[in-house]
Amino acid sequence: MATLRVIALAIATVLTAEAQQWPHYAGDQAASHYSPLNQITAANVGRLAIAWEWKPGEKTLPEFGTRPGAFQNTPLMIDGVLYVSTPYNQVAALDAGSGKELWRYDPKAYEDGQPPNGQGFAHRGVVAWRDSSSGQLRIFLNARYKLIQLDAKTGKPVDVFGTGGIVDLSEGLVWAINKKHYTNTSPAILYKDLIIVGNGVGDRLTYKNDPPGDVRAFHARTGKLAWKFNTIPQRGEFGNNTWDGGSWQFTGHTNVWAPMSVDVERGLLYMPVSTPSNDYYGGRRPGQNLFAESIVCLDANTGIRQWHFQIVHHGLWDYDPASAPNLVTITVDGKRIDAVVQLTKQGWAFVFDRVTGRPVWPIEERQVPRSDVPGEASWPTQPVPTRPPAFESQGVTLDDAFDATPALKAAAQAELKKYRLGPIYTPPSLQGTVSLPGVWGGANWGGGAFDPETGRLYVKTTRSPAIFKMEPFDKTRQASDRTDEVDAEYIMRSPSSFVDGVPILKPPYAHLVAIDLNRGEIAWKVPFGDAPELRAVPALKDVPLPDRLGAVGPPGAIVTRGGLIFVGGNDVALSAFDKVTGREVWRHVLPRQATATPMTYLAPDGRQMVVIATGRGEDTALVAFAIP
Repeated sequence: MATLRVIALAIATVLTAEAQQWPHYAGDQAASHYSPLNQITAANVGRLAIAWEWKPGEKTLPEFGTRPGAFQNTPLMIDGVLYVSTPYNQVAALDAGSGKELWRYDPKAYEDGQPPNGQGFAHRGVVAWRDSSSGQLRIFLNARYKLIQLDAKTGKPVDVFGTGGIVDLSEGLVWAINKKHYTNTSPAILYKDLIIVGNGVGDRLTYKNDPPGDVRAFHARTGKLAWKFNTIPQRGEFGNNTWDGGSWQFTGHTNVWAPMSVDVERGLLYMPVSTPSNDYYGGRRPGQNLFAESIVCLDANTGIRQWHFQIVHHGLWDYDPASAPNLVTITVDGKRIDAVVQLTKQGWAFVFDRVTGRPVWPIEERQVPRSDVPGEASWPTQPVPTRPPAFESQGVTLDDAFDATPALKAAAQAELKKYRLGPIYTPPSLQGTVSLPGVWGGANWGGGAFDPETGRLYVKTTRSPAIFKMEPFDKTRQASDRTDEVDAEYIMRSPSSFVDGVPILKPPYAHLVAIDLNRGEIAWKVPFGDAPELRAVPALKDVPLPDRLGAVGPPGAIVTRGGLIFVGGNDVALSAFDKVTGREVWRHVLPRQATATPMTYLAPDGRQMVVIATGRGEDTALVAFAIP
């Protein structure tokens, strides 16, 4: 054992300090989800065991009407300390070797009630910034409508930032908002001494002048505004003419709720901009709707647009790009390219030169089915990459019906015949449209993990449909907190099963995919994860099912120089896959669902650790694995 400890410490001394750590949400500012650590390999991963657990211990609070949601955090690790955000938006500092809690800060986000979104209370990460003038490490938390700076040693707000350590993000937008409708789940991002933030807005909030998606940069020392970018162009701004009928004056959302990425050397910021309000009906926002559902590149110093590409025109499917653009260096036809990859819920990887915005492979505008909903003017074409091919199933036919037995297949096809079926981009309808991928993707906020050794991007996908059935909005059915606010003519329904808990489509419902970005090809694709709740459905008792049904959910993967991909991806386990072959080489069943993207680092004693957040509600824990 002494010899092994010496070897581990020797490895630790060879690596740079940053390589041993996990200083950013995705490992680095390029959203790589990559670690150069190689202590854990396919040869020894079978010895991984739980080293420690840390539980936030958050409870339902009836006095505020709140309950904690899924524990979706990916921690930072800097100088032997983990920095974690919890579902209730608290921040905790933990000893990286033992998991012992060092301090905790509570912004009391629950005092504003339950967030008005589908997932409730969740928070995925914080940002660390070292003040070059003092050397002090600071932690930034974007909790709902507050941007908070904490002292990394004490967990106390830093008074010189904003007002008492807090900047009110609800102020200074293009119009006044109900601040309780303004949320944040993904971390902000840092560039030099600027902290850059987007925001989240619940999809079901669809009233005039609901919260807009302005992206802003604040000076990290003072909290003063450095620049602002209007994701819905205002009068005189580029793209304003893509919002017909003056809809730019009252349409909200079009926000950057997903993580962002930064080319630190070039000073370029990459933003995945989401859907406008309403997600499924565009009759009140006719036009192409820039910069909705686009990747937008800004000068990170000034907020000035450098280039953009709209991935969905006049979106009707909630197909917002949900993950941080991956900044990669690839070699295509002998040419070395610094590229940016935007994964999508539709199951595509859009690849661009990250400086010019030119597509690496051609992107074609193709005709798509038109809407039959009164008042809707759907866009006639949508952009389709010619390479790489789609990494997840697209569109629905009767052949996709659940087919574990002839009787179940007949029942599934009978249900499917009630709805409108068709290729990708078949729009929502009065009849009801089955869309695949659904609102969870494809790819989601877990994004991709890029391996610089192989040029491959590894993506955990979801293959789950949504059913969009449009109908006149009934104001008598609106939620009590939205009285006299809703201004949408149609609503969306999205059941995940059709009868007795049996899915409408056959499995698998998730994959792990390796995309070869040098060739623009799929290198391999394997079913990922399982669904114990589906196996427990009474209607499926004694029905033969595949070994891996697929775990539906948005968390992603990381990849290491040790040759492994680690991923939980809403499975009931943490798994490791061989990055070359896609073979699952290790699987550890957890007492809770794996609800976050993992991370890895070297502990102070030289052990490589893999950490993942698990669970939802009152039963959550951060779980750390290491080789004993």
